[in-house]
Amino acid sequence: MVLSAHNMLLAGLACVAMTLTVPLPAAAQNTNPVVGTWRTEKGDATVRVTTCGSGICGKVVGLREPIDPDTGRPAVDNKNPNPALAQRPIIGLNLFNDMRETSATTWAGRIYNADDGQFYASKVAIEGPSRLRVEGCVGAICGGEIWTKVGR
Repeated sequence: MVLSAHNMLLAGLACVAMTLTVPLPAAAQNTNPVVGTWRTEKGDATVRVTTCGSGICGKVVGLREPIDPDTGRPAVDNKNPNPALAQRPIIGLNLFNDMRETSATTWAGRIYNADDGQFYASKVAIEGPSRLRVEGCVGAICGGEIWTKVGR
């Protein structure tokens, strides 16, 4: 059987389309060890860390107490000094700002603390496959905690 040029072109395009729809192995998709879902040290929040351009983002995706007991409504950023932002939901809130890679396992930028509505200079460092050190600093005084990776 001899294929015409048109049929060969169609067959080639079909092969390319099939190749593009095959999922990549997990290692090829994202090898950045910080990417994933992390639980804060106190277990009061779950944060999904993703890559954002050349840096990382960390968004609140879950709360131990998602409903504010005082209002009976979803928890909001009520400690934020900006009245326009004080009613935004905590779930969905981006905590990492301008967080850029400083080495293969560390990032630096700013972190938002919904407990007091303030931004702090921050460092994030991988301390093992399931440990993330998150620090916030005011001047030379720093405090931090260990977040634990949830799932894969």
